[in-house]
Amino acid sequence: MFELKPDFEQVMDRYEAWWDCQVIDRPLVCMGFPADESQRVPGPKGKEYSSHWDRWMDVEYRAESAAAGLHNYVYFADSLPTAWPNLGPEIFSSFYGCKMVYNSGTGWTEPILQDWSQESVDNLQLDLDGFYFRKLMDYTDSLLELGKGKFIVGYTDMHGGGDAIAAFRDPQQLCIDMIDHGEAVKALCDRITDDYLKVYDIFYDKLSAEGMPSTSWCSATCRGKYYIPSNDFSCMISNEMFEETFLEGIVRECQHMDRSIYHLDGPQALRYLDTLLEIPEIHAIQWVPGAGQDYWGNWVEIYQRIQAAGKAMQFPGVHVSDLENVFEVLRPEGVWLSGISGISNREEAEAALKTISRWGR
Repeated sequence: MFELKPDFEQVMDRYEAWWDCQVIDRPLVCMGFPADESQRVPGPKGKEYSSHWDRWMDVEYRAESAAAGLHNYVYFADSLPTAWPNLGPEIFSSFYGCKMVYNSGTGWTEPILQDWSQESVDNLQLDLDGFYFRKLMDYTDSLLELGKGKFIVGYTDMHGGGDAIAAFRDPQQLCIDMIDHGEAVKALCDRITDDYLKVYDIFYDKLSAEGMPSTSWCSATCRGKYYIPSNDFSCMISNEMFEETFLEGIVRECQHMDRSIYHLDGPQALRYLDTLLEIPEIHAIQWVPGAGQDYWGNWVEIYQRIQAAGKAMQFPGVHVSDLENVFEVLRPEGVWLSGISGISNREEAEAALKTISRWGR
């Protein structure tokens, strides 16, 4: 089905088993290494840009670079050759008129919601003919053309709900608004969620028509609709505000999908874990401790709580030498070893896979 992943269907079966906290022949595991020099593909000739914005907007060139890069890597075990059209994590908010700003590594929007008057809120309207939406479509089209029969094209990184509203308003200002205009924020969140699901379906229809399975920046996959709900803004508000204003929208996002992995970002978000684990339509948790705190051994209790609730999880990068320690504290069911470090060639990868295949037996 895909030149860079000839065993894709078998791998898909493992992903489906993982979502259900089951194991077919071995746990789900991703690792890879550079392709042999003789098999590598040169990328397009380098270009100079007058600004970061110009570089980010050159989507045809970026698609060609991504396609070439995918050919230069071996996708071992359950790793997937995926490319997704990255225009920054706040690109969804740009569909309402926010201007994108870029640096070398990421992008963000400039706030446009000046106040909570009815006129200001009504002016926030989804524009599917706007510049950034069309640019995202062009980017997706370029990847699809290059990826036919070769690699998987996924969805962009979209943040709806509270994160979208924080981009409209500015996160610090939205904290105050949660006190002064809580009902207006909730009403806008309800409308934004409708739009969010509409946009998702546009890209689902586009990608699935080209034979692409669902995937994105978190490169899990499934047969059907998959995405990564989140609310990074929730770290800045109380539990009560989160549940009263944003939780319903998260549930709606999850109910719209066949599979969902919740992006739980930072220690301040851990207070929501038990609430999220009670949502049936959340099938897995992606726990992101934050920079400097990402050693898996510091969070064993969190992973065990996720397993105890019957949810799957994305397990962070672990060094190959540390695998046996992981096996001592977790069951293999529902664990996605999404990145094994310390692997530089096929021989090392095969040895690691043999070790992982014994887990739980």
